Amino acid sequence: MAAKPRVDFLIAGAQKGGTTALHDYLAETGEVALGEVKELHFFDDDSLDWSLPPYDAYHTRFPAPDGRPCGEATPIYGYWPKSLERIAAYNPAMKLIFVLRDPVQRAWSHWRMEYARGVETEPFAWCVRAGRQRLFAAEPWGHHREFSYVERGFYGEQMERVFGLFPRQQVLVLCSDDLRADPGAALGRVRDLLGLSHRPAPTARAVHVGREMDYGSDLTEGDAAWLRDLYAADDQRLRALTRVSFSA
Repeated sequence: MAAKPRVDFLIAGAQKGGTTALHDYLAETGEVALGEVKELHFFDDDSLDWSLPPYDAYHTRFPAPDGRPCGEATPIYGYWPKSLERIAAYNPAMKLIFVLRDPVQRAWSHWRMEYARGVETEPFAWCVRAGRQRLFAAEPWGHHREFSYVERGFYGEQMERVFGLFPRQQVLVLCSDDLRADPGAALGRVRDLLGLSHRPAPTARAVHVGREMDYGSDLTEGDAAWLRDLYAADDQRLRALTRVSFSA
């Protein structure tokens, strides 16, 4: 018999959107039981046998059940193929939290991170244009963990998949700017989703701020305009689904 779901909620997106700050806000109160590290990367692990998922091994990475909501934050879940379907198979009642950031700024921040790590060596302008072809040589086709600067920002497409698998009352969409500007209000919405009582607003924080170095690239007006046009139709889809929009 399969193990019962222990995990009640996931911070499932988006990378570079503020998920670490949200995770830290939740961790410091002790109101929830979180995984041993921030990103457990369970549901996006294609090496596992998903015909017989090792849920027991996943559960060992959390505290013993004590009545608190139990969750983790792996922001690739909203983007990586089959992750959402695996989550739904594990726990159809899973509560999902997405922290979305302006996709242009998200792509730029993502590129800076990979460039600073030495994973990326090409300039930003090339990466968001011709460099997207690299994803078609990747496995799974059309997806990449590092070079997906543009693709991770198609939030409308991602949320369509989410709402095709989970009831809307189980899904919370936050904007990173709102979390940064008024963490108390944003956390109040998270607590409502998780059934927690409200608490005083925490002190605002910034985490994973980009490293100061010579990146050899800037986010130019031309790059931003190119990406805005690319995201325009998807942004309309996102607005229709969630009332969230990043159009200028």
